[in-house]
Amino acid sequence: MLQVKNYEFWFVAGSQFLYGEEQLANVARNAQDVVDKLNASGKLPYKVVCKGVMTTPDGITQFMKDVNYHDEVAGVITWMHTFSPAKNWIRGTVLLQKPLLHLATQYLNEIPYATIDFDYMNLNQSAHGDREYGYLNARLGIDNKIVYGWWGDVDVQKEIADWQDVAVAYNESFHIRVCRFGDTMRDVAVTEGDKVEAQIRLGWTVDYWPIGELVEVIDAIDETAIDAAYAKLKEDYTLAPQNNTAEKFEESVRYQLRCYLGLKAFLEDKGYNAFCTNFQDLKGLKQLPGLAVQLLMKDGYGFGAEGDWKHAALSRLLKIMAHNDRTVFMEDYTLDLRRGHEAILGAHMLEVDPTIASDKPRVEVHPLDIGGKDDPARLVFTGSDGEGINVTIADFRDGFRLISYPVDCRKAEAETPHLPVAKQLWTPKVGLKKGSIAWIKAGGGHHTVLSFRITEEQIHDLAVMFGIDLVEIC
Repeated sequence: MLQVKNYEFWFVAGSQFLYGEEQLANVARNAQDVVDKLNASGKLPYKVVCKGVMTTPDGITQFMKDVNYHDEVAGVITWMHTFSPAKNWIRGTVLLQKPLLHLATQYLNEIPYATIDFDYMNLNQSAHGDREYGYLNARLGIDNKIVYGWWGDVDVQKEIADWQDVAVAYNESFHIRVCRFGDTMRDVAVTEGDKVEAQIRLGWTVDYWPIGELVEVIDAIDETAIDAAYAKLKEDYTLAPQNNTAEKFEESVRYQLRCYLGLKAFLEDKGYNAFCTNFQDLKGLKQLPGLAVQLLMKDGYGFGAEGDWKHAALSRLLKIMAHNDRTVFMEDYTLDLRRGHEAILGAHMLEVDPTIASDKPRVEVHPLDIGGKDDPARLVFTGSDGEGINVTIADFRDGFRLISYPVDCRKAEAETPHLPVAKQLWTPKVGLKKGSIAWIKAGGGHHTVLSFRITEEQIHDLAVMFGIDLVEIC
């Protein structure tokens, strides 16, 4: 399963000495209470650690340096409990290299009309302090996240949680390593890209390895390991030999399991967590990896077809953000243009992640009219109903661009007996025609990542963290 390190977020409250030591002690107590209750809520995917009250430029600067230094810290949450002079934050904020969330909140969610006095007002000046602090960040050009509302409300906690997932994905992006087996598909433009710029801007390392070196590892997989994998496959899925002889079916499935185990061993040995293949470069392989790739994607590996390393990395990145929940590499395959049925049928030759299946996937073996290899085994299933988002990444000379739109997903209206692939229908919420025109004009390609878990706002926040262009079609 997909695993990331045990990240945490550091939380500080802003204040100053003007109101006295007693009030600073109250600020510290309130900050710790907020953090304790956020952690106890069960709504946040990552722990928040209270680091006290910030009152001086030197203290704030050292705090931000410490955030940068500690690899387990994915970001900073600030709260201007009282009025914190913004000049104190300049140097530290400029030095900060990790995501920043400004929690614009107040300790109590009401005005205590019967008891409010100047001490209370001096202590609870978020309405004042937030604007001082916000001005400074705007002046510095820091496009940080702002979550507004009472910290104890479920919707506010959900916003914090969603941002934490984005911040962790951003940190993990600099650990994404893509293994390319073969180059991109010949003559195709959209799968090309600047790998050096991707490492500079997005943190992605993209390396090439000859398919022959992978074949050596695959061929060396022990039969007993394949036996164990075959037994597990029978537990998880329905084996459907159909018109194949029992011998041919088992041989094809076992070879895909050999590829799965070999690919996994190769990637683990060399430290890669995403990969891409190309049906034009299969020398030494008996089949195009299909079931093998599907099982690796279920494990959390990123993947891109036709040598598309950008979407191998993007799918890994968004899987991290979504905790590997129904977030899959996809391709716009064919269209339904009938009035009232407008939709895109998403699928691929073989490689669709089974985590979006609404039925129990079947292991089937069929010919593949591309690649010139033996009939490959693959998982065949129908996708799910629900709301989602579809995202692609494109490389332009002036930088990378994310393109996204929210979609309504649904199961295919009928079976496709002559197209034995995994399939998912979706329609852009703005409409198929309007959404498709906007997508095409923005330069969006046919490879995408489809997620039932990730929100539009999270994709927006991710683009902001990377400082790259985002076209939101909505």
